[in-house]
Amino acid sequence: MLAATFGSGAACGELSGVIIAPRMTLAPGTKLGPYEIVAPLGAGGMGEVYRAKDTRLDRSVAIKILPAQFSADPVRKQRFQREAKTISSLNHPHICVLYDVGHQDGTDYLVMECVEGETLAKRLEKGPLPLEQVLKYGAQIADALDKAHRSGVVHRDLKPGNIMLTPSGAKLLDFGLAKPAAPVLTGATLTAATPCSLMTEQGTIVGTFQYMSPEQVEGKELDGRSDIFSLGAVLYEIVTGKKAFEGKSQLSVASAVLEKEPTPISSVKPMTPSVLDHAVKKCLAKLPDERWQSASDLASELKWIGESGGQAAGTALRRNAAKGREKIAWLIAGTLAIALVVTTIRRVARTPALAIVSEIGPPANSRFNYEGVLPCVVSPDGRILAFRATDANGTTMLWVRPLESTGARPLPGTEGATDPFWSADSRSLGFFADNKLKTIEVSGGSPVMLADAPDELGGTWNQDGTILFVPEPAKGIYEVSATGGTPAPVIALDASKFVHELGKFLPDGRHFLYTAELPGPAVAGTYFASLDGKESRLVLKDGGALYASGYMLYVRGSTLMAQAFDPERGQFKGDPQLVAQNVSASLTYGRFDISENGILIYQTSAGREKRLTWFNRAGKSLGVPSEGADYFDVRISPGGEKLAFNAGYPAGSQNSEIWVEELARGARMRLTIDPTTDHGIPVWSPDNGMIAFAALQGRSRLGIYRKPANGASNEELLLPSENSDTQIWPTSWSRDGRFILYARGSNTGQADIWVLPMAGNRRPRPFVQAPAAAYDGQFSPNARWVAYTSKESGKEEIYVVPFDAARVLNAGSDSPGATASGKWLISPSGGRCPRWRGDGKEIFYLSVDNQMMAVEVQERGNGIEVRPAEALFKAGIPSLPVISFSPYDVTQDGKKFVITTVSGQDTPLTLVVNWTANLKHQ
Repeated sequence: MLAATFGSGAACGELSGVIIAPRMTLAPGTKLGPYEIVAPLGAGGMGEVYRAKDTRLDRSVAIKILPAQFSADPVRKQRFQREAKTISSLNHPHICVLYDVGHQDGTDYLVMECVEGETLAKRLEKGPLPLEQVLKYGAQIADALDKAHRSGVVHRDLKPGNIMLTPSGAKLLDFGLAKPAAPVLTGATLTAATPCSLMTEQGTIVGTFQYMSPEQVEGKELDGRSDIFSLGAVLYEIVTGKKAFEGKSQLSVASAVLEKEPTPISSVKPMTPSVLDHAVKKCLAKLPDERWQSASDLASELKWIGESGGQAAGTALRRNAAKGREKIAWLIAGTLAIALVVTTIRRVARTPALAIVSEIGPPANSRFNYEGVLPCVVSPDGRILAFRATDANGTTMLWVRPLESTGARPLPGTEGATDPFWSADSRSLGFFADNKLKTIEVSGGSPVMLADAPDELGGTWNQDGTILFVPEPAKGIYEVSATGGTPAPVIALDASKFVHELGKFLPDGRHFLYTAELPGPAVAGTYFASLDGKESRLVLKDGGALYASGYMLYVRGSTLMAQAFDPERGQFKGDPQLVAQNVSASLTYGRFDISENGILIYQTSAGREKRLTWFNRAGKSLGVPSEGADYFDVRISPGGEKLAFNAGYPAGSQNSEIWVEELARGARMRLTIDPTTDHGIPVWSPDNGMIAFAALQGRSRLGIYRKPANGASNEELLLPSENSDTQIWPTSWSRDGRFILYARGSNTGQADIWVLPMAGNRRPRPFVQAPAAAYDGQFSPNARWVAYTSKESGKEEIYVVPFDAARVLNAGSDSPGATASGKWLISPSGGRCPRWRGDGKEIFYLSVDNQMMAVEVQERGNGIEVRPAEALFKAGIPSLPVISFSPYDVTQDGKKFVITTVSGQDTPLTLVVNWTANLKHQ
């Protein structure tokens, strides 16, 4: 909208102080000198405002007039003349520009710029402003006031309606009520001359009550500190969305200004930095001597809060420095004092900055929940941590903790949330829950659902309000507006790889990082990509990375490294440098996060490791059968004497091996010995003599192998993978030894269940081909049924279908062997990883919140009867990195469970302030 910089662009009859505006008197086409009236903009207590055209320069201007009938009033006439002189002396980028002064036919007028934008009052109709804008506009208006006060002018009517928001910043409007300022009584002004002219009309209070200072309400002499109070009231409103002083009448508002303190900002907006809360509170002090003593000091404070991240200690230093400057002004030997200060500053500047390391513990009676990529994320401004925590009742949700506070608070509505990520303005969080992408304001409110995301793989949010997310690997990377809309693809699915995790936007908001993996090391690593989809190239092999402060950070082993990086060109510079050791890592990402202003938070690997732990049906721990390792899959032998499992990444390799452990002696043996190949998903033969497993990555011939469980001979290739884009892995071996169930999956995330006959020509047959991924097929003990996990309903569920061996063997290679006439849902509320009890009368599975569930089943002719599921205990299982992950197994009698658990759930996070201090500049 177009609006005059006077701020009087309101409808006729607007109340300004206690004066009612007159009617608009000039018709369009009326000329005042070279200016032609175009349209009225509004009226206020001190005149009328019109949009006009400067016929000489062919530009739009705003004209403010004092109507002829008031020109005879000497007081009003004198005030109008003073306004012209005042505005003409205020040459400042955040104060309106005066073009001309004129008089025609008894009418005095001012000609000023007409700018594009909206008033702050109009903007506040949409709600409070982001913190970044609060600090920016607040500092600009304070700078403008400082210019006015140094010129001897008090505004006296500072309010949102007199502040215009333009593309170039805020502009201070309407000095129509301004008067010469009484000097601030400080050491610097005691010897200065005091203006003696008082231009306020006798018996009249001029201004807007909700923004008036106490001394203005009482009709006392004013100085610049009165405007500082008014600016404090404006700042309070744009931070909270509420007025600092409210009432049902002007009298009650005036009473509130004189006697009441506004509700602390920290109570209305809990995530507001305490330093800003303090700055505004100081503005609103009832006594002028207790406020900021100059608008310049206030402007400096607001700028500093925006630049520094707002540490309280720094605030105290600035206050002391401000007081020191005032005292120096009184010293006769000021030059020597200034020299001393400069020398001190130089000495401090020569002192190297230090990296400060501390620990962050979980909230009281809670523990950090380390599922997902990052256990904790730091806001872009480096002020707030967001993390997942589970309370004593087992409820997991997002929590936020300001770094300047020792307390954290949960965000209701985020129950079950995973993978949180921050908005660029640090005011909101994105997260995934209930198979949806959602957002929530950290100051409070209800979550907003944006899009479906059944298999979330992270998100990132730029300064333009664009959110990138990965709904599931098969769909690539999508973008959606934070205000809602239809998601659109950015990086389409590439058959040569699939997205494993989404990284972060780079500073320009157009480029971003993501991590891809599979089918092999040639494509695995971090990619540099652009929103327009024109760029997507590998910049870092083997693992994920994050960017901040000019460096790309990534984990190698358990060491966090940093390397200089050009975020616009996507190029590394210099050599890698060590940042921290003992940093925990998931499959591809180090568990750390960073902000642009030097805050690093990470999960330590010390004291945290995966273990295999035995539990009974009540969830009581029965001991740890083996040492800690990076376990992925675990299977108990049919006889119950041995365990087969994956232990990841031996000897620095990025692959895993199959191990076998004798439970009675605790002796373990490595079954596979090939550091170039990633082995996984061991499955026992019914006679305990053989183990089938998958070669998933690295070997020239990928596929399903078998090998004697004692390692006595080499492995045998049972079934090769069709190509590098398709993986196969075994999931169950029938008790009669005739069939192996296996999953056949692509890089798109789709998977089907197939049957491999162990006799004859071993021609595989499709068994379950669901509309969405189906996997983890498990034979019942009598091989008449198969339980499996499928996403056909939109979430993981457990189903049982009949298995007819004759029908399977007679089926073609392109038609499913299972009939469609029978299928039973076992887990109506979601579940994964089915396992049968040895007698086939019970099925165990994991619920969506990691409860160990048990369901009794009974054969009834050609069908089964399913009883209601029973929750046995909460299983402390880490997040599932891939759909083939088998995090537990159960003994034949169904009484004991061996589970992959994570030790050290209460291990604190490590916080590093100024982490770049220890780097060498290259």
